[in-house]
Amino acid sequence: MRMELDKQQYQKLLEKKSPNSPLWLDCLKAFLIGGIICTIGQAVSGFFKQRGLSVEDTAAATAMTMVFLGGLLTCLHLYEKIAKHAGAGTIVPITGFANAIVSSAMEFKSEGLVLGLGAKLFAIAGPVLVYGISASAVYGVILFLMGGNPL
Repeated sequence: MRMELDKQQYQKLLEKKSPNSPLWLDCLKAFLIGGIICTIGQAVSGFFKQRGLSVEDTAAATAMTMVFLGGLLTCLHLYEKIAKHAGAGTIVPITGFANAIVSSAMEFKSEGLVLGLGAKLFAIAGPVLVYGISASAVYGVILFLMGGNPL
């Protein structure tokens, strides 16, 4: 016997079965944990700056370190545990990007190094890089046409 539900009945069932989310607590956790991630990034940046790196080299070294840390935490299955509590707070751009790439690669590692791990590693990175490069090219053309100086 199959039971048909209309939209109102389905909505009532959904509200009954879905747990209430403590919105303010979730927002607070996202803010605090996202802030901790950014504070760690700032500390890493300060570390490289104290070592005498230039501004450009400090930025590059900080980015590489944060991507590495995001990937490492993903490999150790710690990033997902943090995200479970932090929600959107773990989508801080650089570590969230590393998590997205590494987790998609880990999901398909059983399919082999080339077709599994290698191919899926760029399943997420590919579109991000394409749109990022495209947006920077469009920005450069607009800046050029307006007679601006990019430096």
